[in-house]
Amino acid sequence: TTDEGPGDNLNFPIMMWDLCQCDPKKCTGRKLARLGRIRTLRIKQRFNGIVLSPIGRLAVSPEDREIVLKHGVAVIDCSWARLDDTPFEQMKAAFPRLLPFLVAANPTNYGRPYKLSCVEALAALFYITGFQDKALEYLNNFSWGCTFLDLNSDLLKAYAECHNSSEVVEVQNNLIEKFQTEAQNRKLERDFPPSETESDSEEENNGSK
Repeated sequence: TTDEGPGDNLNFPIMMWDLCQCDPKKCTGRKLARLGRIRTLRIKQRFNGIVLSPIGRLAVSPEDREIVLKHGVAVIDCSWARLDDTPFEQMKAAFPRLLPFLVAANPTNYGRPYKLSCVEALAALFYITGFQDKALEYLNNFSWGCTFLDLNSDLLKAYAECHNSSEVVEVQNNLIEKFQTEAQNRKLERDFPPSETESDSEEENNGSK
């Protein structure tokens, strides 16, 4: 998928609501703001584009590309530890969306499912909606940024090949089931005693020492 089609204007708004809950030294949203890569919205200020928010009912999908081009994207910069304190309903979103299953690469939550930083969330949205170059552009502002794409390469490619939210959710569920089956098989392999052939071989080796 290429970033730019005929008539596409990639200068769409990229915004965030900053709830000042995070460590400023680790906050990727704050760094993007300092770099001029993202602008801040006021609480209760409405945004007419795609908003990544827990109140969303649909998953981000390639179908959202035209909304992104026309109205832009926004994230909510808050602490994962303070979700219950966050007034998500006050961030007025025309098109609230959820991200599908992805794994964090940021130093605070490395390897944890779903616990993405602002820049990871934006990069995932960009990638899934067909703006892969913009995803890389934003991640390159962080030393660990490209690790996010490495960790989630297969997932992001699979989501980006879908057409709509329903397909993204179906792909997500199939992939999660596959991961769980593989993990269960690895656990069973560890739990099984060695086969008789393996035991005999070990005894022969021990006896020949």
